Amino acid sequence: MKLICSAIIFLLLTGSVLAQSNRNDPRISGSLETNANFFIRDTLIGAANTPQYDRQLYGADAWLNLMYSNWGFDFGLRFDLFNNSNLLNPTGSYTDEGIGRWFINKKINRLGISAGYLYDQIGSGIIFRAYEERPLLIDNALYGLRLTYDLVPDWQVKAFTGRQKQQFDIYGSVLRGLSVEGFLTLGDSTAGVALAPGFGVISRTLDDPSMNSLVATLNTYPASDIFVPKYNTYAFSFYNTLSSGPISWYLEAAYKTEDAMNDPFGTITREGVSVVGDKFIQRPGSVLYSSLSYAQSGFGFTLEAKRTENFSFRTRPQEQLNRGLVNFLPPMAKVNTYRLTARYNAATQELGELAFQADARYLFNKNWSANVNVSNITTLENALLYREIYAEIGYKYKRDWSLLGGVQMQNYNQRIYEFKPDVPNVQTVTPFAEFLYKFSRTRSMRLEAQAMLTGEDQAVELRQDYGNWLFGLAEFSVAPHWTFTVSDMYNMTPGRQSPENSNGEKVSVHYPRVDVYYTFRSNRFSLSYVKQVEGVVCAGGICRLEPAFSGVKMTVNSTF
Repeated sequence: MKLICSAIIFLLLTGSVLAQSNRNDPRISGSLETNANFFIRDTLIGAANTPQYDRQLYGADAWLNLMYSNWGFDFGLRFDLFNNSNLLNPTGSYTDEGIGRWFINKKINRLGISAGYLYDQIGSGIIFRAYEERPLLIDNALYGLRLTYDLVPDWQVKAFTGRQKQQFDIYGSVLRGLSVEGFLTLGDSTAGVALAPGFGVISRTLDDPSMNSLVATLNTYPASDIFVPKYNTYAFSFYNTLSSGPISWYLEAAYKTEDAMNDPFGTITREGVSVVGDKFIQRPGSVLYSSLSYAQSGFGFTLEAKRTENFSFRTRPQEQLNRGLVNFLPPMAKVNTYRLTARYNAATQELGELAFQADARYLFNKNWSANVNVSNITTLENALLYREIYAEIGYKYKRDWSLLGGVQMQNYNQRIYEFKPDVPNVQTVTPFAEFLYKFSRTRSMRLEAQAMLTGEDQAVELRQDYGNWLFGLAEFSVAPHWTFTVSDMYNMTPGRQSPENSNGEKVSVHYPRVDVYYTFRSNRFSLSYVKQVEGVVCAGGICRLEPAFSGVKMTVNSTF
């Protein structure tokens, strides 16, 4: 691997010189993303008792991408750096650096060849998706080989094999897959029906160390819970997109053969004593997902539905949370952007979920618009996991100012999503408003106001979770370079999880934030003072618990 990376670096550095005699002009591009955190201990909000707050006081993450194209080849190289990072483990510290990715692509007539660390997916990703999500430190690239072949102009077959990336290492299990995708039209191009069908299959073979570890754990179970694990697991997927005028309908059905999975709420009974916790089970799995959308004349509507049963698919069954993911299950709740409306998120439940979501948008005229979103997620036994009702209405006056307001109502199963036992579902009502005023073409002011009201926790006679919140934000922009932001999140009515003072009394706490952003051409710099409450961070339905933060953040983002 070091030899290959050295060769790629040599090509990147010398390619422009070597290509002077070539008819094709070389092209080089890249990007830099770096984050630096300076930790300031704050025991009141729980920003303490981790290596960063206790002794390290500093952490950094950085990714430098280089892309080079010449001679019909595409080369890519990425350097990753982690110093005292809490991305891998929110309560731990991770330090390492090295080549995080390299790849080579080449197209020879109808044949496409790719090697190295590859990002790809089959269909919507339900049976296979190799992707990167930096805020959650997910980087499950496939380290291997991919071949594509264009059968006819609108049909392609793809095959790949390799192993999954694990930070700077590689998992032992082998993945291999095949997909066939195409495009058909029925009728003329304006009033006809277009179909984009596809079929995919993927297989995972467990490596011997993973199998031996699994067997050793199973041997500690009572006889009724022991099963014979399988080395090979197969998953199949059929999918199709139908488009006709303003209507688009996507449908995907997937099946997975018997596979060992980890059940975080499983029960193991030994000598008459039941213990609830991680337990391996082995069952086949299935997913049925569909999305229907309509858009015309200022009106847009989307309806989604998904049924998931026993579809945890990982490179080895011992991996949990966001580690070792082979596939991706589409989320079924609205992606919220306001600070309080985004506080509670519905993480995708791999072992069992029945979910629906409807979203409607309407543009009354050039001034007025509205959006309504409803989502409902339950277990297969009809126990409520998540429900959200969201409505907003917006008004825009010429180019001078705009006003948006709305309300969100949630019912959130904190016991399942955050592994907090003996707590009720959190019920919230969150009104919000946003006002934007443009003083000139280069100067503008944006204001946000939000309030979250939670239900009462009868067991402790306090508000649920952290109780009631107020949030306010003021942002002033001077285009094209400067943006200044000040905000505060105030726990106005403490709840069950709120901080306590030295007398054991729940107290109200301010969580202020100050940001300065500077943009120059393709470079963006930021400096922020942040005090942040514990919460859940999600990206595409994949979530993790984010601990409280207190300190200073610096970021640099650049493209070239």
